Parts: sequence; C-alpha cells; structure tokens
Amino acid sequence: MRSIDIKESIAMAWSALKANKLRAFLTLLGVVIGVFSFIGVMTGISVLQDSIESSFNILGSNTLLVQKYPAMSHGPGSRQKYRNRKDITIEHGYYIREKSRLAEHVNVQANDWGGLVKYRNKKTNPNVQIIGGTPEIIYTQNREMQYGRVYNEQELQYARNVVVLGQGVVDMLFPSEFPLEKEVRIDGVPMRVIGVVEPKGGMFGGNADNFVLMPLSTFTSHYGDARRVNIQAKAESQETYDAMTDEIIGLLRAARRVPPGEENDFEIVSNESLISEVNNLTFLIRAGTGAVSAIALLAAGIGIMNIMLVSVSERTREIGVRKAIGATRRTILTQFLIEAVVICQIGGLIGIAMGLGGGNILALLMDIPPVLPIGWALLGLLVTSLIGIAFGVYPAWKASNLDPIEALRYE
Repeated sequence: MRSIDIKESIAMAWSALKANKLRAFLTLLGVVIGVFSFIGVMTGISVLQDSIESSFNILGSNTLLVQKYPAMSHGPGSRQKYRNRKDITIEHGYYIREKSRLAEHVNVQANDWGGLVKYRNKKTNPNVQIIGGTPEIIYTQNREMQYGRVYNEQELQYARNVVVLGQGVVDMLFPSEFPLEKEVRIDGVPMRVIGVVEPKGGMFGGNADNFVLMPLSTFTSHYGDARRVNIQAKAESQETYDAMTDEIIGLLRAARRVPPGEENDFEIVSNESLISEVNNLTFLIRAGTGAVSAIALLAAGIGIMNIMLVSVSERTREIGVRKAIGATRRTILTQFLIEAVVICQIGGLIGIAMGLGGGNILALLMDIPPVLPIGWALLGLLVTSLIGIAFGVYPAWKASNLDPIEALRYE
C-alpha cells in the first residue's frame, strides 16, 4: 500500500475519533489504564532496583560476608530454621582472621542500633548505628577515609576509646568545627574522634553515613558480646575470590563442628547474591503486574472491537461510496485496521507518559534518581499495536466484505 494511502487512512481515523469524542475517550480509557498500570509499575520497580543495586554495593569488590541468616528468607518456617542455628561469634571471626591465607583482609564486626552521640550541647537522634570492628573494616566495606585515620591493631588490642565518624554524624555535631581530636560521648561514654569516613549516600533517600566505627574490643567492653556478629573477607583479586570462599567455608565448618555431608549452618553473602535476590523478587512482581495489565488490555481490546463494529455499521454508506469509486477490499481493510491501531497507539502513548510520570514521582518523593525504561515503553507501544491489529481485524474484514450495492442502499 502506498504511503499516501496510509497517511490518508491515518487522517480518516483521526477524523473519526474527533467526530465521536465521548466514544473515543471511553475506548481510549481502557488502553490508557492497561498501559499506565504496566509502565507505571515497571518504572517504579526500575527506580527501586537501581537504588537497591547501588546501595547493596556495601561490600568492597571481591568481598564476602558471613552471617547467621540469609540476606532474604523464603517460605513458611524458614525464619525458625535459621533462628535455631548457632550464632556467629567473635571467636569464629578471629579464628578466620588468623587462619585464612587467601583473604587479603578479614574484618570481624558487631553492631548496635539506636546509639546516641553528643558533643557539647549538640546531639544526634538515638538512631546512630554503632559498629565495632577490626581495623580492616575500612577495606571490606568499600569505604575511604575523608580525614584522619582508622584505628590500628594496638588500639584494638587495648580497647582504646577512639572512634571514626560517618559524615551523617559529623553534619549534626560539627556543622562549623573540624571534628578530629574532639571528644564526643556515645551513649554516655567519652570517645576521641580520630577520623571521618568519606560519605557514600543512602538507599531510598536514607542516610548510610549515620554511623560510628570503633575497635571491636571497645565495642564489646561497653555493649557486651553482640548476638549479631558477622565476618567480612576480601580477596586480593577476582581470580582468588572463589578459592578464598572455599577456604573460609572449610575453616568455619571446622570451627563450628559441622559434620561432613551436612549443609552449612551459616550464610555466605556477596554483592552479586544480594542483587540476584532482588532481581528474583522484582521478576515475580513484574510477572504479576504483566498478568493484571494483560487482562486490562484484553478488556480494552474487546471494547475496541465493539466500537469498530459500531463504526462499520454507522459508515456503511461511506464504505459503499468508496467501493463504488474504486476502493479495493484491501484498501478498506487497511483503513479500518489503521484506525484501530491509531486508537490503541494514542491510548498507549498517553498511558506510557502517565506511567513514566507516576513511576518517577516515587523517585522524586524518595530522593532517588529517576529512570526512563525505554525498553518497557517500546514494548508497551508494540503491545498496543498488536491489540489494535488483533481486535480490529474482524471489524475491518467485515467492512471490506460489504457489498457496494447493498452498502449504497443502507440508511
């Protein structure tokens, strides 16, 4: 079919829509809702996934985390299963730190949430994360020092009251002062500031710099032996990462007396495993959203077919005139098919625009960079075109097969 005929068919389709605005609006509404729900959810998930993946980069490259619980637990009763495991202890961590030959750095870490930090007349909210660790913490957590230094092995050995602050704490306590060598009180205990960590931002608009680092021995002397201890190990390179992982699993199984043949009673977590878990979760959400949107688009397609059948009935005489002056069946068929596709494309474009806007409103509200999922948008346009063709072909076929004599007699 010539391009001029296609342009004419598109123009006639547009004229038909303008001539029946209410009908066109109701027809478009179903398509808009279906595409909006699909693109909106996909955009929102893409926004969250980008933020989660960047924020899950809490471990350095070639670094693993050993902990009692998996990053995400699935299925009924799974939490009970993991809760019955023996705790990871500080002794386990020091054993790995001493015995591992393939790990470049090993950090043994314990956490306490809800700490309060004071400096003179200023204080933080009681939500600061207090982290006790070995000096290797700066390497295994993919961090860099902004000012000062991290505590050393001697300060760890003698449980010195020294701390390294995250930028979130510095912003609240030292808005106009240099924090190094100042004395702060952490839950009432005086501590000397020896360093500040380079800021890193946060997930979902939160603050990942709202923490205090201190020697693990200092932490245990003030907070006791924490239940939530984890071990972080960094390989020298990607080539030695798998071997280091196997070594640490073997050492920890021996330290925890896991019988041969039984599964590990601890979890090995990496950035890649965390991101894989998130991808699996978002896949299920996308699949569910796709199914709901498909039902909405199916209903919209049925509506389009009904409207096109009504349009064929109302324009029977027009079809007869066109056939009488030389229009072929193929021309009439193409005209009505293009009209159905145009209706779907207009609805699809509106739905895509609303979906992109709605999904990125979430990004603006949560201070997350917006995304533009071009692939999903193109898929939305393709699906709407297929809907227009699938549900427009019967009305178009009916119109193309009208007898011109009978059509001219139609009133």
